[in-house]
Amino acid sequence: MNRLARASSPYLQQHADNPVDWYPWGEEALRTARDEQRPILLSIGYSACHWCHVMAHESFEDPGTARVMNARYVNIKVDREERPDLDRIYQNAHMLLTRRPGGWPLTVILTPDQVPFFAGTYFPDRARHGLPAFVDVLERVADFLQEHPEQIAEQNAALQQAMTRMYNPEGGTIPDAGLLDRARAELRHHYDPEYGGFGGAPKFPHPATLEWLAWHATRHGDAEAGAMLEQTLTAMARGGVFDQIGGGFYRYSVDAQWMIPHFEKMLYDNGPLLDLYARQAVQDDARARRVANQTVGWLLREMHDRSGAFHSSLDADSEGEEGRFYVWERAKVQGLLEPEQWRLASRVWGLDHPPNFEGRWHLREAEEPDAAAAALDLAPDTAQALLQAARERLLEARERRERPHRDDKILGAWNALMISGLVRAGEALDEPEWLDHAETALQAVRRLLWRDGRLYASYREGADTPMPRACLDDHALLLAACLDLLRVRWRAEWLDWAVTLADGLLGDFADLAHGGFYYTAVDHEALIQRPKVYADDAIAAGNGVAAQALLQLGYLLVEPRYLDAVERTLTNAGPMMEESPLGHMSLLRALDLHRDPPPLVILRGPDAVTASWQRAIRERRPPAWTFALPTNGQGLPPALAGKCGHPTAPDRVVAYLCRGTACAPPEYDLESLLAAL
Repeated sequence: MNRLARASSPYLQQHADNPVDWYPWGEEALRTARDEQRPILLSIGYSACHWCHVMAHESFEDPGTARVMNARYVNIKVDREERPDLDRIYQNAHMLLTRRPGGWPLTVILTPDQVPFFAGTYFPDRARHGLPAFVDVLERVADFLQEHPEQIAEQNAALQQAMTRMYNPEGGTIPDAGLLDRARAELRHHYDPEYGGFGGAPKFPHPATLEWLAWHATRHGDAEAGAMLEQTLTAMARGGVFDQIGGGFYRYSVDAQWMIPHFEKMLYDNGPLLDLYARQAVQDDARARRVANQTVGWLLREMHDRSGAFHSSLDADSEGEEGRFYVWERAKVQGLLEPEQWRLASRVWGLDHPPNFEGRWHLREAEEPDAAAAALDLAPDTAQALLQAARERLLEARERRERPHRDDKILGAWNALMISGLVRAGEALDEPEWLDHAETALQAVRRLLWRDGRLYASYREGADTPMPRACLDDHALLLAACLDLLRVRWRAEWLDWAVTLADGLLGDFADLAHGGFYYTAVDHEALIQRPKVYADDAIAAGNGVAAQALLQLGYLLVEPRYLDAVERTLTNAGPMMEESPLGHMSLLRALDLHRDPPPLVILRGPDAVTASWQRAIRERRPPAWTFALPTNGQGLPPALAGKCGHPTAPDRVVAYLCRGTACAPPEYDLESLLAAL
């Protein structure tokens, strides 16, 4: 066993018995590279990554490849989920060096002072598919470094300059509202009118883009944006990118039709998607309601930690094959179902079509259930009951298979995304148990990741190695989760933690000279760059999330520091937003909020009555920030304490409607409040 045996990361532990002399990222490895003047072979991946497993089996488990790696390199393994700071820096380095996007596994060769001079992703064990053999790459790159040190030094200097420009934008002015219209037009241009979503294969859900469509449709009455969103959500729900039997979404589809996924399941995208489907379900969409219910079922069945928080991911592979846990043989399905169930399910799930995944069937809605029911002379309700019974039988059978590996790390940022998804879905669909799970998860995250006034990024039970420091995304997304929970269940503890997280953003991450927030804290480990990231990727950018949350908290508490920080962020990011609006959807939403803040409604009264007022406000005017304060008003900051001073009858609600930092006189009549909104 090598040095990875004691690592906290399941991904690193998967490589603990490799013949490669792996190091985790840390001073021991970096010092060895400096002292011995050997280049660093940096390999970044994650435990659910299929091609990471392929490269591990072909190369890292091979003694011959390991001999070359050990002789010529200091080899470092990094879990990108524990160290997103390193992943961001070296993914961008890959893009600058190769002129194309990276991915995982990420393979980067660094000089002993950590500067990258060669980058790639997966390399095979022998030359094929237009890729060189990994051993040949290792030998040739090491030789080149020895023979051409001056050329490498020149390239490294140019790369550092390019990355410095990338991470330190000069800024400009806050964009005007016309940028929102331009973003909307560009989205329409990239939209797939046949299958929904944006672009072609491989096709990702891009939750930040879908969330922006939902926001724009609701706030600006954009019917076409709403139609694009609805078609995309419906196509995904019908496709194989959604687990038709067990619930939850896979990471992406390898085709443009959403039919065959890459079978790993991640926590981070299922949280925002849960929220989107719950909102769609409110519009009498029965399929969206089922998707939301199935997703929560998957979450609690397969991802729930005993602490109350949620694990990070499920592997794409099991028994050495991608997707084996999820795909079916037709005869097996027929044998598990009753004849009436089979007649319907075989049509709906495509089992009467040719196999669609390596000789087997991955289930998707090949035919609309109502159309199949009509063809079989079944009432729609009867058909839905038959399909649900078939799902339950297949799920019971699937539970007996060998499961994919589960990465049981608890990640702060990813838990925050799921907590927000549960809160919003539970509120929209009146599911109080979902709110219970969200609050329990937030309590668990704070207990496990908040230590001595400092936030950490990842926790794993039983690990005895130091926890990695939290980054911008952790702070911003947990702040947003606190605010989401406060809207439906006011607790002084969540307001206090929200203020602590917000002050931490300003104190530890803010660029005081130029605006915006760095990805790492001021006392974070020194790396070759301190990134400032404005663009969304698989999750919304921390700068965009922070700006949205600080606006809401700033108006709630009448705190100019938070509002000023948002203005400075939008000013610094403005030129980048103008250049690429579709890459900055979370900042576009912050821009919309900044230019025209939603109404803020503060309620006080009996819980049941204030809940009914909140529901009415949500139905009549969705883009409003609504909070129900405790009736006694104790433990509130000054800006809120004054809004609990007007006497009311025991069954009466008092409401304050605020726009920006100006609040109207108290209102005691719901219809009058709705009219004012």
